[in-house]
Amino acid sequence: MRYLLTIISCCLSLMLTAQNITGKVMNGEQELLIGATVYWSGTTIGTTTDLDGYFEISKEGQSSNLLIASYVGIAPDTIEVTDATTITFQLNAANTLDEVTISGQQDAVIISNIKAIKTEQITQTSLKQAACCDLAGCFGGQSSVQPHTTNVVTNAKELRILGLSGVYNQVLLDGFPMVKGLSATYGISSIPGTLVDNIFIAKGANSVLQGYESISGQINVQTKNPSSTDKLLINGYLNSFMEKHFNINYAFKKGDWNSLASFGTVQPAKKVDGDKDTFLDLPILTRYVFSNKWTYGNSSEWGWNSQINVRFLNEERIGGQTNFNPSQDQGSSSIYGQTVQFNQPELSIKTGYRWDDVHNVTAFVSGFQQHQHAYFGLTKYDADQVYLYGNLQYEYTYKEKQVLKTGFSYRYSNLTEDLAFTTDILSRTYAGPYQLKEKIPGFFAENTLYLLEDKLTWMAGIRGDHHNQFGFHLTPRTLLKYAFSPETVVRANIGTGWRTVNLFSENIGLLVSSRDIVIADELAPERALNYGLNFTHKIVGSSVNGVLSLDYYRTNFKNQIFPDFDTDPQKAIIQNFRDKSISNGYQAEITLNLRERFDWKVGYTYLDVYRMVDGLEQQLPFNAKHKVITTFSFQPLSKKYHFDTNIHWYGQQRLPNTQQNPVEFQRPDFSETYAIANAQFTYNLKPFELYAGCENIFNFRQNRAIISWEDPFSPYFDTSSVWGPSRGREFYLGFRYRILE
Repeated sequence: MRYLLTIISCCLSLMLTAQNITGKVMNGEQELLIGATVYWSGTTIGTTTDLDGYFEISKEGQSSNLLIASYVGIAPDTIEVTDATTITFQLNAANTLDEVTISGQQDAVIISNIKAIKTEQITQTSLKQAACCDLAGCFGGQSSVQPHTTNVVTNAKELRILGLSGVYNQVLLDGFPMVKGLSATYGISSIPGTLVDNIFIAKGANSVLQGYESISGQINVQTKNPSSTDKLLINGYLNSFMEKHFNINYAFKKGDWNSLASFGTVQPAKKVDGDKDTFLDLPILTRYVFSNKWTYGNSSEWGWNSQINVRFLNEERIGGQTNFNPSQDQGSSSIYGQTVQFNQPELSIKTGYRWDDVHNVTAFVSGFQQHQHAYFGLTKYDADQVYLYGNLQYEYTYKEKQVLKTGFSYRYSNLTEDLAFTTDILSRTYAGPYQLKEKIPGFFAENTLYLLEDKLTWMAGIRGDHHNQFGFHLTPRTLLKYAFSPETVVRANIGTGWRTVNLFSENIGLLVSSRDIVIADELAPERALNYGLNFTHKIVGSSVNGVLSLDYYRTNFKNQIFPDFDTDPQKAIIQNFRDKSISNGYQAEITLNLRERFDWKVGYTYLDVYRMVDGLEQQLPFNAKHKVITTFSFQPLSKKYHFDTNIHWYGQQRLPNTQQNPVEFQRPDFSETYAIANAQFTYNLKPFELYAGCENIFNFRQNRAIISWEDPFSPYFDTSSVWGPSRGREFYLGFRYRILE
């Protein structure tokens, strides 16, 4: 509360005399218009509406009181501004229109100064700057999210924010929490990049509408809209390891419904062992995924709207030693291998009814079922999960823009896991059945106020949830945004979050090594307080545009469950940690667009993630304290081709303590520093796009990263000291074929 009062008092003191006009621009069908131009009559001073159709423009120093809104294909409108600070334009279709050619380039990353929550939007421009075969590969050009490998043998990945494990952020698919439990292990790799339209990243404690779990942040993946995407998209990809990707999207209309059908497959690479440690550098991956998305109406229009999405995923991963044959050697003690097979059907439905501009009701229903069968060396792992989610939300808009959202939610999860050992030569103790059944009803309310002539935005939310095993939990969060000008914004947020632990599915790397897993405590929910500040300034000029962004976030855990790899290198000890555990994250980033041809960005991230153990500060492993990213893109005005490159530099990471091992099985306490450079060239031959690139240009790799790779059935076999890339340089070729209409 002390932090909250301090933040509120600071923001309330930042009152300036300049007056800003805010508003929205709609067409005759009550649809909000994106990219509409708003300017003062007789001047060149203006702005454009953002992705939600809203604008903000300064009135300071303006002699004209006539504000004009225009949009291509629609007659402009003029409003005389007197004392009003909020304006709504409704533009009607023009009677005649000559042919108009529109050219432009969407920014790779968009940060809105109008939204209450600081949200980084990764757009199609950014997604085309790399191969982006799946969601895990869509973050190569930004600093906020770091893909991290959790199992080097099967190449399982998670998405980290603020230096914290991926389980502490919430990954949403079209607003639904579909990456949960079993699906969290391989879920981010199962979403084809060709199906992704935009990715929205919010750091720290933010909205309470989607749940209580987003401690470090939220990643909302927006898939392509059937009504506005390409009619046909075909994508093919081949890399130098001979891994093949093929995707096809087809959009069509059926009555009042729009539909997008999608099919994607990954076919296996050849066997590659670049560092000669007898282990494959990348798994043999086979994947088939089918999805079909249907949409009806528009949530911003009056009346009914609906969105239905069905998806089915089938995947198999095979990793381990190069001579491993899964049909003969699975679970044997002669050749080490890992196999993972699973099926996952999914369904999500979003249906709403908007009475008018004031009242709106939306219902969200989703669920998935996964059956997974896996072997990790001598460990057999069978798991099933059924997950259901429901949310009924009422939205009330009052006083033009103030918004109250409230409603109820319900979550149901039944996760059963069965672990067994084909032989007990390692004397491990954690075999047995495990079950976690959760029933969590909840309620929530969130109010957004616009104060001080819309300079100050205050969003306050609270939710209460009752867990069938752990009881009632209250989750309060609040956020303040102050606009010094339309270009300069400061935000502050504070809030709590909590989550229950799915130990094995969320820490799949624990099953890979020879370590025994010792559960030393009855595991309670993890709880944390997160607060942060960020500053955003937009650079606007005739030939240079850009964004300067500064962030600081601190996460203070009240209870944390992080495997203890240090006490005994033959064990991973799991227990509640209720002492001081802190994550400090600082980020500075500047992006510049020069003459609509050059894009350049540089970002620096400092992470200080530690625990206090016996009065001493202990850094948590696998976090680079210092990280630098720089990106550069060039595209001529003809847009015939574009060249994109990025370089990531990582500082040292602390590694688990192995000093109790025999000398030959010991590893350094800290990793090396290293850099990874990637580049891609894309050539546009409408309707084809051809692209070629190279990842890890300088061929950096952590050689023989697995401890005791010579004897994977010894008590010292361990993959937990993997800190860098293990597959070396990768070339790739690909094409995209598009039919727009």
